[in-house]
Amino acid sequence: MRHVVRRCTPHMPRSIDVTEHLVEVDQPAEGVTRLTLNRPDRLNTLTRELVDEMHRALDEVDADHNCRAVILTGAGRGFCAGLDLNGYGAIPGTESLGRAQQGMAVQQHIAEVVHHLRAVRQPVIAAINGAAAGGGMAWSLACDIRYCADSAKFGTAFIKLGLSGCDMGVSWLLPRLIGASHAWELILTGRVIDAAEAERIGIVTRSLPDDQLMDRCLGVAAEIVANSPFGTWMTKEVLWSNLEIPSLSAGIDIENRNQIMTSMTEDSVEAMHAALERRAVAWKNR
Repeated sequence: MRHVVRRCTPHMPRSIDVTEHLVEVDQPAEGVTRLTLNRPDRLNTLTRELVDEMHRALDEVDADHNCRAVILTGAGRGFCAGLDLNGYGAIPGTESLGRAQQGMAVQQHIAEVVHHLRAVRQPVIAAINGAAAGGGMAWSLACDIRYCADSAKFGTAFIKLGLSGCDMGVSWLLPRLIGASHAWELILTGRVIDAAEAERIGIVTRSLPDDQLMDRCLGVAAEIVANSPFGTWMTKEVLWSNLEIPSLSAGIDIENRNQIMTSMTEDSVEAMHAALERRAVAWKNR
């Protein structure tokens, strides 16, 4: 069966075929693309087909210069409950390889989405509706901004399955978001936490009533869309780079170069004139 990423708009609703469209893509607002993991009957657990579609959807987003912000969410009552324990599926071309080799190919296939979320030019907002466990939690941590519904639950889960608790970038991302002590306690125990604790320790910016979650994410996306396209892209680059940078001096060097580069754009000149003339900026991404 050929798997495709289907696009629709809020003005042209279409029925969801969960057997073919495992990542639903739509544009709920100007400049905003929403990616919805679409296996609601399985809490959007991960299979090879879904992950393939996720990679293709992110490629499309990155190539779409009219897209200025992305929202990642899940269909139904969950965000993503991690790997589908009924079977992920083999990576094409690895069928004749050994068990360890096949497992590594699967591992890299899923974990590469973490890199992909970081690599797209647009900020990605996670709208975490319900369970975010295992790979689902990892994907949410890889987003640039996180909000969750009051019904959300979070868990690293890996250690509960007899595996290492360090998986899919969680051991790198989580300590940087919430500090080593909180992160190590969650990873080593594998315990599930609720939305209130996720907000308190800083996994999410805020927990909201379920029916307000998407409106809040769309509102934040609109604020991002109102800013400079190139400035937003470069800001995301610097923020992520400075999580890895070895020193304050190196971090400031990157900031300095990006500030000068962005100041040379036509948009920067237009923004200065708009501020002086007290009018809206007409961004051209030039």
